[in-house]
Amino acid sequence: MQSSSAAALRARALQLGVTLDEDSAALLLRLLDELEQWNRAYSLTAITTREAMIAGHLLDSLAASGDLVGARIADIGTGAGFPGLPLAIVHRERAFTLVDGTAKKVRFVAHAARTLGLKNVEAVHARAEAMRPERPFDTIVARAVASLPELAGLARPLSGPGTHLLAYKGQRPSGAELAVIPPDWQLLGVRTLEVPGLEAERCLITLKYSPAAPFPAGAPAGLN
Repeated sequence: MQSSSAAALRARALQLGVTLDEDSAALLLRLLDELEQWNRAYSLTAITTREAMIAGHLLDSLAASGDLVGARIADIGTGAGFPGLPLAIVHRERAFTLVDGTAKKVRFVAHAARTLGLKNVEAVHARAEAMRPERPFDTIVARAVASLPELAGLARPLSGPGTHLLAYKGQRPSGAELAVIPPDWQLLGVRTLEVPGLEAERCLITLKYSPAAPFPAGAPAGLN
């Protein structure tokens, strides 16, 4: 049963342009096993059926897989680890820092990373805007976190020149909504996401941090 589920997941991921090996598909399904168990006790997510979790958590998270740049990725407002955990499973060569202000969710993320053997994941209990990393991140991802201008503000302390911000959103934003992006962020594009099994409208907005003043001296810049 698990092998057939893994094969179906691999086929659906391929529709997103994401090639999953057998090990990655198995780990993604194990992640849902852990989430279902913890969710019964701690109510980590409102999505509760297996099929909805596959579409709404796994595949939706993987939809931005090809948009990541650089080696250091931050997921702010990660919740129960989405999109960060699925992306970390697929991209073992990258380091992921998953950030959330809710302790029980961060505990689950840390538990899942240990259980699945994800040595490239760090779970951080903090508010993103209060963090001051030694080095800026190359890519910051955020799913269903604040309005675009607010999200840009939250991401700013984690960013250096060239940092990409990937914002998972629902309905495609209007021109008026995009016009209020802070001037130190450059809009690179808005891409419609066709997530298999997910009927809700989805899009990905990509911004690039382009501050007038450079990141503090001594800290390396993010990748361009």
